[in-house]
Amino acid sequence: MSAAANDSLPGPASTAPAVSLREVRKSYGPLEVLKGVSFDVAPGEVVAVIGASGSGKSTALRCINGLESIQGGSIEVCGHHVGTHLTEAGLRALRQDVGIVFQSYNLFPHLTVEQNITLAPRRVKRMGHSAARDLARDCLAQVGLAEKADAYPEQLSGGQQQRVAIARSLAMQPKVMLFDEVTSALDPHLTGEVLRVMEKLARDGMTMITVTHEMGFARRVANRTIFMRNGLVWETGGAGMFAAPRTPELQAFLGNEL
Repeated sequence: MSAAANDSLPGPASTAPAVSLREVRKSYGPLEVLKGVSFDVAPGEVVAVIGASGSGKSTALRCINGLESIQGGSIEVCGHHVGTHLTEAGLRALRQDVGIVFQSYNLFPHLTVEQNITLAPRRVKRMGHSAARDLARDCLAQVGLAEKADAYPEQLSGGQQQRVAIARSLAMQPKVMLFDEVTSALDPHLTGEVLRVMEKLARDGMTMITVTHEMGFARRVANRTIFMRNGLVWETGGAGMFAAPRTPELQAFLGNEL
């Protein structure tokens, strides 16, 4: 079966997409995970990607950030071309414009919150200590953790650690933020903490792509939701797609999730 027609809402005609995937293919040995995935994300747009495990949604996100190489098609992100071959210099330039946050926090336990956040700006952007420290404090304020700069990760809850991970990505001042099931390991209360931070980023105009199982968040916050199935973009739409899915596959998926 072919994927349903894409009814995505384009951005202004004069504005190039912040992210553009064209017929992207990715395989692990004989297993083809992405089978020709295409979609655009406009500057300032929030796109949620949903689908069952194994549908290719997290792989697509990792390809956008250059964490996985692709075997076919192309990706354009903020003017960076991500093809089948990406140089080290190209990868470094890409990741200065694209931040990614994972389900696992990956904070250095021996560093304070502030030190975790300032590490990349100081090493990658050669930012001075004072400027990096001020930036860390600003980013922590954005995620509601200004008072935790001197704490160590073990002193924080899971939700707080995930918010620090978001602040760490924000410290690189990215143009696009990617979120890969960032609330999957959290209980409902801590999930709410993280989702509120993401909602604030959306209101502030951050371009975001989030792989999520939080259907309420996707329906409420995302400008557009992409449903992936079997390595394809199967159905795309606004909040209305949750009430009136066009394909039986999305209807079945939502019936299991909601």
